[in-house]
Amino acid sequence: MRIPVPPARHLLRAKDLIDARYREPLDVPALARAAHLSPAHFSREFRRAFGETPHQYLLTRRLERSAALLRTTDRSVSDVCLAVGLTSVGSFSTSFGRAFGLSPAAYRAAHEPPATHVRIPTCILQAYARPQSSSFREDSLAAHG
Repeated sequence: MRIPVPPARHLLRAKDLIDARYREPLDVPALARAAHLSPAHFSREFRRAFGETPHQYLLTRRLERSAALLRTTDRSVSDVCLAVGLTSVGSFSTSFGRAFGLSPAAYRAAHEPPATHVRIPTCILQAYARPQSSSFREDSLAAHG
């Protein structure tokens, strides 16, 4: 017997899809299929659950990623635009300006050039970013010993 999944869980599937695949062309019908809902019902429920439309959420993810690329790489603005899944540099610049208060070029200029950043190997970042768990045996022995 199949246990019904609460509708909010279906919406999270679509939200997770946006987060993972923001570079790809995603539209409401594709996201609605991921959530197992009709497009109209999906759009209404997504907005009610997350406070913005699926398109707004997708654009926000793309703009956040583009800001990170502008801060940390020397890729051209048009390359950054395409790398995050957008196709119009003009629309990208307008949307970026609304979100961040600066054009993409001005935003980049307001941050240190990527060449001044210290490059830390990913393996080191992952090791130090790993959360400390209290379930390790030596932790529990130290706490009780």
